[in-house]
Amino acid sequence: MSERTPLLHYRLSTSVNEQSGEHHACLSGETVEQSLAFSRLKSAHQSRPKKLSTFFGVVIPTLLSMFSVVVFLRIGFVVGQCGLYQAIAMFLVAYFIISMTVLSVCAISTNGALDAGGAYYMISRALGPEFGGSLGVMFFLANVCSSALYILGLVEAIVATFGLPEDGVSPAGSLQVLPAGYWWSLLYATGILLLCLLVCLVGAEIYAKASFLIFLVVMIVLASIFISFFAMRPRTILLPAALPVHNNTGPQPPNMANFTGFKLDTLLGNLDADYAVDYTTGTMMSFATVFAVMFNGCTGIMAGSNMSGDLKNPSYSIPRGTITAVIFTFIIYNLLSLMVACSCDRILLQRDYSFLRDINVWNPLVTVGVYSSTMSAAMSNLIGASRILFALARDDLFGTVLSPAKKTSHNGNPWVSVLLSWFLVQLVVFTGKLNTIASIVTIFFLLVYAAVDLACLALEWASAPNFRPTFRYFTWHTCVLGIVGCAIMMFLINAIYASASIAFMLLLLLLIHYLSPTSSWGYISQALIFHQVRKYLLMLDVRKDHVKFWRPQLLLMVSNPRSSVGLITFINDIKKSGLYVLGHVQLGDLGGMRPNTLVLGFYDDCTPKDKLTDPALTATVPTQDPEDERPPYHFPALRPSNDGMGENGKVMGPHEYVAVIADAMKMMKNVALARYFHQFDRASTISSSPGKGALYVDVWPVNLLRPDSSSYVDTCSLFLLQLACVLNMVRAWRHARLRLFLCVEEGRSLRGSEEKLGQLLKELRIKANVYTVPWDQQVALHWQRQGEAGKRRPTHQSQREEGLGKRGLFEEKEGGDGDYVNSFPSNATRLSDEYLLAVNRLILDQACPPPAVRFLYLPHPPADTQLYTAYLRQLDLLTEDLGPTLLIHGVTPVLTTDL
Repeated sequence: MSERTPLLHYRLSTSVNEQSGEHHACLSGETVEQSLAFSRLKSAHQSRPKKLSTFFGVVIPTLLSMFSVVVFLRIGFVVGQCGLYQAIAMFLVAYFIISMTVLSVCAISTNGALDAGGAYYMISRALGPEFGGSLGVMFFLANVCSSALYILGLVEAIVATFGLPEDGVSPAGSLQVLPAGYWWSLLYATGILLLCLLVCLVGAEIYAKASFLIFLVVMIVLASIFISFFAMRPRTILLPAALPVHNNTGPQPPNMANFTGFKLDTLLGNLDADYAVDYTTGTMMSFATVFAVMFNGCTGIMAGSNMSGDLKNPSYSIPRGTITAVIFTFIIYNLLSLMVACSCDRILLQRDYSFLRDINVWNPLVTVGVYSSTMSAAMSNLIGASRILFALARDDLFGTVLSPAKKTSHNGNPWVSVLLSWFLVQLVVFTGKLNTIASIVTIFFLLVYAAVDLACLALEWASAPNFRPTFRYFTWHTCVLGIVGCAIMMFLINAIYASASIAFMLLLLLLIHYLSPTSSWGYISQALIFHQVRKYLLMLDVRKDHVKFWRPQLLLMVSNPRSSVGLITFINDIKKSGLYVLGHVQLGDLGGMRPNTLVLGFYDDCTPKDKLTDPALTATVPTQDPEDERPPYHFPALRPSNDGMGENGKVMGPHEYVAVIADAMKMMKNVALARYFHQFDRASTISSSPGKGALYVDVWPVNLLRPDSSSYVDTCSLFLLQLACVLNMVRAWRHARLRLFLCVEEGRSLRGSEEKLGQLLKELRIKANVYTVPWDQQVALHWQRQGEAGKRRPTHQSQREEGLGKRGLFEEKEGGDGDYVNSFPSNATRLSDEYLLAVNRLILDQACPPPAVRFLYLPHPPADTQLYTAYLRQLDLLTEDLGPTLLIHGVTPVLTTDL
C-alpha cells in the first residue's frame, strides 16, 4: 500500500489478566498521516472540561432565553395590541419558523461532532468559510443585541417598580426611590451588565449552576401567575405614566384599568386587533412591530447549541433539549395569552406591561421572576456571543484582527472574547429602549435561522453519503419552508433593516472569500457542483442534436503546451463556447470527476444469461427479408467461443484478471468483485419484502483469508460499512436491516467486542445489528494445516502482538499493520480447502433469514504473481453458493465523524 494513503486501523480485541482471569475489551486505534475524526475528538474531550448535561446545558438555557422578557413583560403587550386571534396566529407563525430551524439544527448536530460556536460551527462546516464566517458575525451581533435587549427589559422592570414618579415625590411608605430618566437607566443597565460580565468571566459551569437556581425561581413564578388568575378577585389598577404623543389633540388616556377575572365580555373585547401607541416609546404599533417584539421570545432556540463546546454529548443533548424547551414554551405562551385575554381589559394590557405583578397573589414574586429571567437571558446571550467570537477567532477567517480573542483561561474560558462581547453590548445599551432594538435583533436571528436551514438543505441536496444524521424527522421541504418563512418575516418586519443586513452579510462574504486562507473543512459548493454536473451530463442526448445548434467540439493534440501557445490561443478563439480539450498526455491526478471504485464481475464458470432479450419478441416479429431467418432484434452471443478468446470463451485468463485487480489497487482505486448477481432481480427482491425489516444486508468486515488477523477492523472494513450504509440510504432499501458479523475466538470477550464495535457504529451514525460469531472450529482447521506455525499461535494480546512481528509466518509486511491485515498470505498453498469450505458454511449458517446481498472483505492480491491463480481459487471457494455477493477492498478512508 502506498505510503501516502491515509489509514486508520481499529482493533477489536481483548486481553486476559493472567492473575484474575478477567477479560478486558479494548478498542485501539493507529493512524498513518491522517485519522478518522473521532480519535481526535476523544483527545479533545480529555484535554478540555465538558461537564454540562442535556438538562443543565440545553433545556435550562433555552427555556430561560425564550421566556425572559416576553413571558413577563410583553405577553400583555402582544394580546393588547393584536388581540387573541392575531396573537395566537403570531405564535403559530413564529413557532413554525423556529420549528423548521430546530429540525435543521437537530439534523446537523446529529451528523457529526459539534465544537464550540453552535450555529456558526454548523453553518461554516456545512457551507464553507465564506458563508460560515459572514453569518457567524451576524449571529454574534444578534447575540450582542439580544443581550442588550434583555438588560434594557430588566432596567424597564426595575424603574417600573422602584422608579420615582414624574413629579419626583415618592409616596409615603413606597419603594419608589430610584431616580428615573435616560442617563439613570443607562447607569442601571451598565451595573447589571457588569454583574453579567463577572459571572461569564468565571466560566460556563458557574453560569449553569446560577441558571438552575433562576430556572427554579421562574417555574415558581409561572405557577403563581397561573394560580393568580383563579385566586385573585377583580380589582382596579393604577396605570403608569405614558410618554407624550406629538400632535395629539384628542382626549387624554385613562390612568386606571381593570382586572376583571374570567369574564366572557372581557374575552370578546380582546379577540380582535386594536393597534395603539406604545406608551414607552410614543410610536404607533403595527403587526410587524409587535411581531418583532414577540419574536424575541422565540429566539432562544440557539442557547443550547451555543453551549456545544461545554456539553458532554452535543449530538445527543442539542436535539432533545431544544425540542423539549420549544414545546414547553409554546404551550405556556398560548395558555398565558388565553388567560390574559379572558381576565384583563384592553387598556390594562396596552398601558401597563408589568400588570402581572399587580394581579399576583404576592406582588414581589413576579418582580423576582422578571429580574432573574431577564438577567439569565442576558447572561446566556453574552456567553453565547463570546463563544461565537472565540470560534471565529480560532478559525482565523479574519486574519490577525481577532487573534486576541483566541486567549483562554486555564479552564478553557475565552475571557478575551467575553470582554469584547461585553464592550459591544455596552454600546448597544445606549439605544435606551427595548422596543427600539427589537426589530434589529429579530432580523439578525431570522437571517441566521434561514442560514441554518440553507446549510441543512445544501447537505440534503448534495446527497453526500456521509450526511446521515441520526435525527431523521426532516426533509428538504422543511428546510425550504424555514428559509421562505424567515425571508418573508424579515421584510415584513422592516424591509430597510432586512436589506441592510443582507448587504452587510454579502460584504463580509466577499471579504472572507478574498482575504481568508483556504480551509480544510470541505466545501458544500464542490459537492453541489459535482451533483449538478453529473445530472446535466446525463441529460445530454445526441439524438436531439440539430444542425442549427452545431458548435465546434475541438480536441487539440500537442506534444508540449509550452511550445504551442500560439496554436492553443488561436484554437481557443474558434471554439465558440464549444468543448475544447487540450490533448497532452500527462501522468497525475487529473479532473474532479474521476472514478474512485472499480467493480468487476467475478471470474467463475457460471453461464451468463441474457436478461434483456425477450424470446417472445424475437419469435413473433417477422423479418424484413423473407429469405433471411434472422430476427431484426439480433445481439451477439454473450460469451463467444473462438480462437481469439481464452478458456470457455472468456476475454482474459485468471492470471490477467487478478492482475487487473492488483493494478487497480496500486492506482489507489477501491475494488469490488460481484458474484452471483445474475441471480439478483431487484424488482422481485424489493417487492417480496414489503414489511419493515424483512430485507437484510449482511456485512462481514474481517479478512476471512487471514484468521490470525480477524480481530482487526481497518480502512477496508470501514469502506465495506460505508457502501452498505449507502445502499441502506437508497429509498428502495431504506427498510432493509444491516447485519454486521464479528468473528470471535474462544477466550475472547464476545460482549466486549460487540459493545466496542457497536460504539464505533454509533460514532459513525450507522444503524446495524452486531452479531458475534464463534469460529474456533474453522480457525482450528487453518492452524492444523500450518504445521509448526500452529505451535507459535499467539493466545494473549501481548503474544499476538509479538506474533505480528514474526515475518516467517506472513508475507513481507510494508506500511504497518494495515498491509498485514489486508494482504494475501505467502503460505497461500497451505490455506486448506477444508478451512475455506468451513468458513463458507459458517457464512451460510448465519443466513436466517437469507440476505438479499452480502458484503465480504476482499484481501489484497499476493505480491508474487505466481500465486494469482491460488488467490482466485480461494475467493471462489470462500464465496461458493452464497448468492449475490460483493467482495470489496477499500484503500482510502471514506468515513468521518466531523460535522
